[in-house]
Amino acid sequence: MIDFEIPEETKAIRAKVRQFVQDECIPAEEQCTAENFDTTLAQLREKARSQGLWCPFVPTEHGGMGLKPLANALVQMELGESFLGALALNTQGPDDATMLTLLEHGTEEQRERYLKPLLDGQKRICYSMTEKAAGADATGMQTTAVLDGDNWVLNGEKWYSSSADVADIAVVMAKTDPDAPRHEQYSTFIVELPNPGYQIVRNIETMQPHTELGLKLGASHSEVKIDNLVVPRENILGGRGKGFAMGQHRLAYGRLRHGMHNVAIAQRALDLAAEHAVNRVTFGKRLADRQGVRWMLADCAAELYKARLMLLHIAYKAEKGMDLRQENGIAKVFLAHMVHQVVDTALQLHGALGYSHDTPLARWYIAVRSQRLVDGPDEVHRWRTGANVIKAFEEHGTTAPACGGDLL
Repeated sequence: MIDFEIPEETKAIRAKVRQFVQDECIPAEEQCTAENFDTTLAQLREKARSQGLWCPFVPTEHGGMGLKPLANALVQMELGESFLGALALNTQGPDDATMLTLLEHGTEEQRERYLKPLLDGQKRICYSMTEKAAGADATGMQTTAVLDGDNWVLNGEKWYSSSADVADIAVVMAKTDPDAPRHEQYSTFIVELPNPGYQIVRNIETMQPHTELGLKLGASHSEVKIDNLVVPRENILGGRGKGFAMGQHRLAYGRLRHGMHNVAIAQRALDLAAEHAVNRVTFGKRLADRQGVRWMLADCAAELYKARLMLLHIAYKAEKGMDLRQENGIAKVFLAHMVHQVVDTALQLHGALGYSHDTPLARWYIAVRSQRLVDGPDEVHRWRTGANVIKAFEEHGTTAPACGGDLL
């Protein structure tokens, strides 16, 4: 028997977070500007902490809520409905996955010095791995780290370091052992910012134009020059040669979090579409009563249903400590396309209003296009998924284990 029952305690947490997002975060969006952002966020965080809502997946002994994967997934699917939701609970990307890395791989001293202020919401952190020369192939990184006495000296460049210009700390990956096996050549280093060796060349302009508020939120992607960056020997994170493995573990959570927030955005977009369809009358008839419109809404509902089932299944496997790499790769691609389809449909149903900035749909439409690129482009995930399909057939005589045929 497969039990889809959610524990009552988890339901209560989800309901509490949902209420907080609807009552506090979404209304705060209307008044939030670059000028009052710090005050607005501080007020939201104070309210969240007073309700026991803080760092959802972080263990209680470190000041978090201690939620397991299922509860965290349900909470993130609520928080993503507002651009202030995750920030209010100090579970925003890219900080959350990097905090998770420090939590799991940092030394006691590193946790005390670097993780503690992050968990308390006093500082922010970015993750500098991607490079122009490497792109989706992280093993193509060219930034080097050479041991010089008690320090490492790093040189190279980084590309698309998200939130770097609001970060107080950076985790930087560099090649320490060029002669080691390909996946053991890299190490990660903790860097306190600002640092003259970590130079932000520019915030890269993208399809989603920078705004003053967006930059405050951490929505930038920076090009960084690493120029004789001196890092104390003890600031290596997780051990020499462990950088690639840690990076993949970190990205695995990031992909899931993106997926959870994609469900939230799609849900809010579908709600807006339904509200508009109910209230909008054309040629003497509500949009909601037109067959074609109902088909459009039905397709969105189906996509959201599949998305939720995928995330719940992956959360289940995570709680049981099972291998979820195949499902994670499939879901990452599906969820990125799902949110685009739902937002696009909602925008279409709103007509010219949806194309304007009088609703958030146009902004979401531009923003969600990145989901097919971040944390690995579709093609890389599909290539790996396809390889696993072949592997399953060769080992078992059927592709079923690679496509949900052996769910648990």
